[in-house]
Amino acid sequence: MAAGHDNDYPIDVRRAAARILAEPGEPPRLGVVLGSGIGAAGAGWDIAARLPYADIPGFAVSTVAGHAGELLLGRVGGVPTAIMSGRAHFYESGSMDGLTFAIRTLAATGIETLILTNSAGGVSARMIPGTIVLIEDHIALPALAGASPLVGPNVGPGPRFPAMAGAYDAGLRKAARQVAGEMGVAVEGGVYVMVGGPNFETPAEVRMLAMLGADVVGMSTAAETIVARHCGLKVLGISVVTNRAGAVVEGDEHAAVLATAGRAAQDVARFVGRVAEDLGRA
Repeated sequence: MAAGHDNDYPIDVRRAAARILAEPGEPPRLGVVLGSGIGAAGAGWDIAARLPYADIPGFAVSTVAGHAGELLLGRVGGVPTAIMSGRAHFYESGSMDGLTFAIRTLAATGIETLILTNSAGGVSARMIPGTIVLIEDHIALPALAGASPLVGPNVGPGPRFPAMAGAYDAGLRKAARQVAGEMGVAVEGGVYVMVGGPNFETPAEVRMLAMLGADVVGMSTAAETIVARHCGLKVLGISVVTNRAGAVVEGDEHAAVLATAGRAAQDVARFVGRVAEDLGRA
């Protein structure tokens, strides 16, 4: 499935994409979404422009701590890139509209590849805090329960019933593993499960998720992947394990998640930068 032309998108998506493309520089070839607490990764890249989401027509502004709410334009690994520092979540509005609009807008700017990052809770025993995980597949519980981001009219270039087998590109994962080996960064592969949030999971729910085959759990990414694949984009998903899912935490659990993600942000920046370099040579 090839990425669609911007004319395949509604006028509001094309208007938002045009605002981004009006900034000086080359059109982006790569899109990156930085998850909770990982926004500091952008500081390690060559950033030429910063657009607050409020300045992009139709973009949803995240209300969650750890999400800066701005689009960065520049180069990652030498590749022209549009970087979302922060994202809209399903639980903020009860709607998938904000995240679908953002991903479709990135696609309409002409990107071909999307790298999605997130902070996630470790479900399987090998997913200890600090682990970087290459997502191999997902379980999108909201989508399975009727809240797919594709519910409603079929918008954009994709088919009404898009396949999700191989949603996370095997070639990108292979390249990422090679980069990790060259950098001496340990990575795991695993299945990401998306829950609705905003509450964290109970121990019983975590045991259920483990039985379903989940390795990590979070409140984003899977829905964005569904939209990205519908738009014809290749997707690489990266989770940073920030906590043990279902564990009892003293104090503010979200603050603890952000702190762990912040410590990993530099590694994520280096890692994504090297992956982008490989994309630029391809």
